[in-house]
Amino acid sequence: MKKKITIIGAGNIGTAIAGGLASSNSYSASDITLTRRRLPLIEPWAEKGFKITSDNNEAVSGSDIVIIAVEPQQLDGVLADIKPSLDPEKHILISVVSGVSIRLIKRMTGEKLPVVRAMPNTAISIGQSMTCICADVEETEALELTKSIFATVGKTIVIMEEQMTAATALCACGIAFFLRSIRAASQGGTEIGFHAHEALEMAAQTAKGAASLLANRENHPEFEIDRVTTPRGCTISGLNEMEHGGLSSAMIKGILVSATKAEHLYKKSNGEG
Repeated sequence: MKKKITIIGAGNIGTAIAGGLASSNSYSASDITLTRRRLPLIEPWAEKGFKITSDNNEAVSGSDIVIIAVEPQQLDGVLADIKPSLDPEKHILISVVSGVSIRLIKRMTGEKLPVVRAMPNTAISIGQSMTCICADVEETEALELTKSIFATVGKTIVIMEEQMTAATALCACGIAFFLRSIRAASQGGTEIGFHAHEALEMAAQTAKGAASLLANRENHPEFEIDRVTTPRGCTISGLNEMEHGGLSSAMIKGILVSATKAEHLYKKSNGEG
């Protein structure tokens, strides 16, 4: 029997997960319930066949897998609300909330409830997410089920829980970093003579090609860079100019800052940090 999924917090990442799962054909829209306090915001999803409700307990009671996709400052209230409806013999809870440990979630929901943390990114909506997953060692079945769910919408990797904050910065925030890089490249393309829409299409496809080279050949980026740089050539000149401007350093610093901020989101929202 196919598992029923509830996504509590149908905002950007929640609806991206829902859309990706339905598009994968592994789950139908009717298998997925979306919840949000302001129901009119997700009414268009009902037209696509998803179930929608503002009643979290109703949604949890009718599901097998509960994905929590709310903001960190909303988590305590949501878990307190749905705790009476959570059944350790039936439910698996998957949290995509940044900075909240499995230990804390179990403290609020009950020690026997299987809890898994997952960190996807918004490319999940088109089946191209990089999703990092972790669980307590005894939760093998829940971990494998979570992997199978997110494997339908991209790649998955199991990591240690202490690495989840870093995963947030590199993969979840990272989508924005790479999008900004593509935007910058397209602006450069416009400055050298292409129309904006042409430059953006060219930059996006070039970025996709670069990523595909690494994914398919499994080579180090510098190996592929060396293949397109020649002595006194235009590629190495452009690369060196970017490095003089701090390209690599800025990206590294941005990831470090995002990781630091992600680590404290839940504590700050609850007055603990």
